[in-house]
Amino acid sequence: MDWDKLRIFHAVADAGSLTHAGDSLHLSQSAVSRQIRALEESLNTTLFHRHARGLILTEQGELLFEATRSMNKRLEAAAARIRDSEEEVFGDLRVTTTLAFGTIWLAPRLPKLYERYPDLKIDLMLEERVLDLPMREADVAIRMKEPSQADLIRKKLMGIRIGLYASHAYLERSPPLETLEDVARHRVITQGPTSAQVAAGAGLAQLLLSHEPQSLLTINNYFGVLQATLNDLGVGLIPDYITEDFPTLTRVLPDVESNEVPVFLAYPEELRQSKRVAAFRDFVQEEVIAHRRRIRDAA
Repeated sequence: MDWDKLRIFHAVADAGSLTHAGDSLHLSQSAVSRQIRALEESLNTTLFHRHARGLILTEQGELLFEATRSMNKRLEAAAARIRDSEEEVFGDLRVTTTLAFGTIWLAPRLPKLYERYPDLKIDLMLEERVLDLPMREADVAIRMKEPSQADLIRKKLMGIRIGLYASHAYLERSPPLETLEDVARHRVITQGPTSAQVAAGAGLAQLLLSHEPQSLLTINNYFGVLQATLNDLGVGLIPDYITEDFPTLTRVLPDVESNEVPVFLAYPEELRQSKRVAAFRDFVQEEVIAHRRRIRDAA
């Protein structure tokens, strides 16, 4: 198959439109259409269904798009490795982690990284879904569990636990909270049972809910739980890495907490020599060490 035709096919399949693909390729719509028609003729098959709203891949088109998508990711990885052969740290780095960790812990620390490497361009992707690193959906991941894929380099950053916290204002106006049974007189703020979360957090939430709190607020991520707790709504189940920067929060029922949740940094084996990845990895490890030191000194 003609590589140039495959490149054009991939752009059309990705855009779902001859016009949009032509714009990205700097080709006319008619030129793109001719290349697609020639590719279909060479394969003796139809790759797209045409309709008024655009193009839809046929079953054969889906098979070819899966192949070109894999090829494209490998080419991107090769280009990244070539760029990383330079001495300077620069270029794009796609980092994925959870909404709470990325927003509350990582993002406020990034100015230090940019001061060190001003030409670095970070694309921070915050979502609970686990992105596929070997397929290059991201370059680096910080995850709240050990990655299961064998072709990843992984480094345990720290262990965290989820505990119970409330604002000073909420505790001042609320009934005493000295035992688990007292939860029945309070509002609990936690992730819902259907939210994407680690098993340790779900187990702690289930324990609290078994004591039938007076009121309940469920939010599908810890960032929301933190905001509600800071605004005096109730007792929040919050990971301990969050609370360092929020002195208005008070730990309640300190003996009630989740099992340890390991935090791992991971990246594909093929990026082992990447200077961008190494710079980010070393920076995060330095910040984790400083974070743990502050927690220890405060204790």
